[in-house]
Amino acid sequence: QVQLVESGGGLVQAGGSLRLSCAASGLTFSRNAMGWFRQAPGKEREFVAAISGNGGGIYYADSVKGRFTISRDNAKNALYLQLNSLKPEDTAVYYCAGQNQYWPTTTDSEYVYWGQGTQVTVSS
Repeated sequence: QVQLVESGGGLVQAGGSLRLSCAASGLTFSRNAMGWFRQAPGKEREFVAAISGNGGGIYYADSVKGRFTISRDNAKNALYLQLNSLKPEDTAVYYCAGQNQYWPTTTDSEYVYWGQGTQVTVSS
């Protein structure tokens, strides 16, 4: 049974930083593309970042490019998202997600595994 468990969310002031982590179990982690998505209140879930199985392929949403960094440690079955220069509009529940393929996509319907989410709140 695949489990994805996020951690690291919290309340931070604008301009601050957070590091989100996602612990994965029940899959051959290095074979799975992984991604981060977020959902703000009253809005649809949106793509944030994605990474290929070996970390060689990375995609970012334009809204976070240059501020967020996705990475993975396959030896630890862990996915990370470093959030820098946070803005109030980054406030959302952030979800870790996994695919049954090596190369990532940016469409949430193409992800089959999901974590429960972690809240990130950025105050102005």
